[in-house]
Amino acid sequence: MKFYETIVIGSGPAGMVGATILGQHGVKTLLLDENDFIGGQLVKQTHKFFGDHAHYASLRGFEIAQKLQDGISSNSNVEVENAATVMGIYPNNTVTYIQNGKKCKAYGKKLLITTGAMEKQLPFVNSDLPGVYGAGAIQTLMNEYGIMPGSRFMIIGSGNIGLILAYQLIQAGAKVRAIVEALGKIGGYAVHANKIKRLGVPILLNHTIVKAIGDKSVSGAVIAEIDDKFKPITGTERELVVDTIAISVGLTPLTELSEQAGCKVEFIPELGGYVPIRNERMKTTNPDVFIAGDLASIEEATTAMIEGKIASLEMVQELTGKDLEKEIENEITILALFRSGPKSVKIRSGLEKMGIKNLAISKPRINEPKEDIVGKLRAVLECDEEIPCNSCEVSCPFGAIYIGENLNSTPVLDPDKCTGCGTCVNACPGLAIFMLKEDVENRMALVGIPYELLPLPVKGQKMWAMNKNGDYVCDVTVERVVKYPNKTHLVYAKIPIEFSQSVRHFSFIKKESPIICRCEEVTLDEIENTIDSGITDFEELKRLTRVTMGPCGGKNCKLVVLGILSRKTGVSISNLSQGTSRPPVKPVEFSAFLKCGDDK
Repeated sequence: MKFYETIVIGSGPAGMVGATILGQHGVKTLLLDENDFIGGQLVKQTHKFFGDHAHYASLRGFEIAQKLQDGISSNSNVEVENAATVMGIYPNNTVTYIQNGKKCKAYGKKLLITTGAMEKQLPFVNSDLPGVYGAGAIQTLMNEYGIMPGSRFMIIGSGNIGLILAYQLIQAGAKVRAIVEALGKIGGYAVHANKIKRLGVPILLNHTIVKAIGDKSVSGAVIAEIDDKFKPITGTERELVVDTIAISVGLTPLTELSEQAGCKVEFIPELGGYVPIRNERMKTTNPDVFIAGDLASIEEATTAMIEGKIASLEMVQELTGKDLEKEIENEITILALFRSGPKSVKIRSGLEKMGIKNLAISKPRINEPKEDIVGKLRAVLECDEEIPCNSCEVSCPFGAIYIGENLNSTPVLDPDKCTGCGTCVNACPGLAIFMLKEDVENRMALVGIPYELLPLPVKGQKMWAMNKNGDYVCDVTVERVVKYPNKTHLVYAKIPIEFSQSVRHFSFIKKESPIICRCEEVTLDEIENTIDSGITDFEELKRLTRVTMGPCGGKNCKLVVLGILSRKTGVSISNLSQGTSRPPVKPVEFSAFLKCGDDK
């Protein structure tokens, strides 16, 4: 039997921070984890994290894991046991685990359980086929072991995990056919969703998967629209050709060890399901047992780290008699600040059910934009959702971006102070900042786009400019590429000034011609060939190709078609005729005219 003052079970962000704090205060600590190396879910996360810089905002997950690992490895009071699978917790805080095929025992005066959560499953026909994975399993295969489980993916669930997985798959060269979401709104952060949409991935709301298609493995999937009772609507079924289905419908805490330790567990859906009851200092109904991270509530890595710190500080105080009240209260306030935004409403409600009152924190504010300066190279902030992050504000060396005390507030740019350096673009975890400079006289604009895909474009390369929904807008030539060590590069290109607020991605030119008019399925090649034949009038182009004559009446494609015409003829869009708008402006049934009578 090994004896320790504290035993930490689980080495994710909460466990690593907790073990580090305990060790720093001279508490002899054992850190147990079933994996071959510590880091938890962080080691397979390649995206940059939100939050503040005190909690590693703008660093990628695996970079955060390395920093936390370094803090533990330099701490002589913390003993790490990897590949140690905890079997159970027995009376007197006795922890048993298997390591190298042998059963081991350890005793701790206090326990910190940070076992995290597991992915929820979704029942559907043929869900047992090879090719159906949890989102986390795909991240493990792809980002830890370099194994791509498929080439054409469909993702079920539009929470942050599903959105992040879609982006990581595209970065790895895979195709994501669609993200399917049962609710009528996207579950994750808007900035994550926007990254996916401008890469051309559709997010299908009010849809679900009906069944997976295949004999020995997945070869497709049937999806359908659902009603307000989440039942598939007959006649709306359609097939997607995919070879991999990723399930990302949420997480549920792993409570088994806390239950064995005698902690009271209750079902609180706002926190993720069954969770151990605890107080604001992370102490459970067993006074020797503390919890933190996703075991306590399904949230972000930042809140897990703060909870790990709160729990460990309270444990140190009880074990050593040190007065750490001010530090603990400060961390509780910081945690309340992170949870003060609208995205944490459910968490606050769940905590209240547990008897934990939420601190009164000033509400995040939507800051009023300042007057823009057209013609100056400056940042464009497209982050209007109240999420806990101030990376742009902290990164700006000139104080041009303001968020304020509550980091859930929306950022606002002062164009007078902005020098166009692009530092904020590189720092933004949501890729929600772009660079813009208009040349009004020549009707052109220089746009700088954050770029995290391979291969990286080079100066002089021809590319397609894509809009916020991943649709073709116009051809561009790369003006310059600014490389950064953290792999969020800046690619600049000139575009017609009319598209300065719509172009948000540069794509390599594909062999197949993109569809410009989706209603009439008119491609770029068809439009260009018609113009090359001598047709330079928009109305003629419209009659010959049927562009803008579909159900949307040109709302989606008219400006793009005018941009193509402008590029091919050299005439500015502002000097081109946009054609004549004719009724009806929206599709109506012919029966409506019959009911009006002959004289109407």
